[in-house]
Amino acid sequence: MTEIPVLQLAGVRKTFGTFDAVAGIDLKIREGEFVTIVGPSGSGKTTLLRMLAGLEAPSEGAIELRGKRVNDLPSNRRPTCLVFQSLALFPHKTVGENIEFPLKVRGTPGPARRARALELMRMVRLPEEYYARNVMKCSGGEKQRVALARAFAYDPDVLFFDEPLSALDYKLKKVLEKELKDLHRASGKTFVYITHSLEEAMVMSDRIGVMRAGRIVQIGTPEEIYARPVDRFVAEFFGELNLIALIRGAGGYTREDGAPIVLPPHGCTAPQAFAVIRPEAMRFTVPGGAENTVSATLFNEYSLGSRSQFQLRDGARTWLVEAARGADTPAPGATALIGWDARDTIVVEG
Repeated sequence: MTEIPVLQLAGVRKTFGTFDAVAGIDLKIREGEFVTIVGPSGSGKTTLLRMLAGLEAPSEGAIELRGKRVNDLPSNRRPTCLVFQSLALFPHKTVGENIEFPLKVRGTPGPARRARALELMRMVRLPEEYYARNVMKCSGGEKQRVALARAFAYDPDVLFFDEPLSALDYKLKKVLEKELKDLHRASGKTFVYITHSLEEAMVMSDRIGVMRAGRIVQIGTPEEIYARPVDRFVAEFFGELNLIALIRGAGGYTREDGAPIVLPPHGCTAPQAFAVIRPEAMRFTVPGGAENTVSATLFNEYSLGSRSQFQLRDGARTWLVEAARGADTPAPGATALIGWDARDTIVVEG
């Protein structure tokens, strides 16, 4: 018997006047998955999340929770919870009162509410003495933990997150990324997360959906999307790269400048395509040391800790090489041979 997805979208569209904010999305999310939706501003990811959470009704299509259509079901009657970017905490209440709010609405007795709140505080790593603290006296990271504990107090089937870490500093964001992933694993809940941060998406997600102009153009594991993007947009959106324009001729593809290039087997047949080579696939080499080579001048070096990123220039073109500094690393201003192999090249349409 086929397992029913916990969340399924079929032809979901949201139109504002003549504008399609979400332009027909089909998506299945399995029980216990951590799925992140990413995309540039205006791609439709927030509108999609609002429909999933019941804050907007789709113009067309169906949204199903455990096989039940919920298009017209208000958010407070869905087995879901949304953690807002603003957190939406009650400023006049204590930490404990904020966490207990869903339980109070359900009529849970006071002692049971407190016990559950303290349990959730331990889960999100809030000290017990914070229970009576006014929530406005908490730091940004502590407020984030309060919002998470309150979301879990609803005991939802699916938790939705609307860029909850965007206002935090880098160090705290990295801590909470790991804690969110740990919470997901420990709870077994289904997480649907919206962000513009590729780093958050790569660190936390089981699968990532990339949105553009109201559509999901690719969905897959972080590794699949990074290593096998479906087109130039996804390739450029997911990290730094070296991009070479290709022209199709009778004998296959050549570089746009007419130079030959050794490519891996691929199914691309577009008149114009692009070769994508990630900086970590490039290396300093010697003649014959790589299937593809380019001579370029080292312009700058950027430390990445144990490795460095080198920027080289070949006329108006810039090349990026990520490697450990070694004896063969050229000095700034020196000309070097850089190269890569066919297996490290991704061929995509524009």
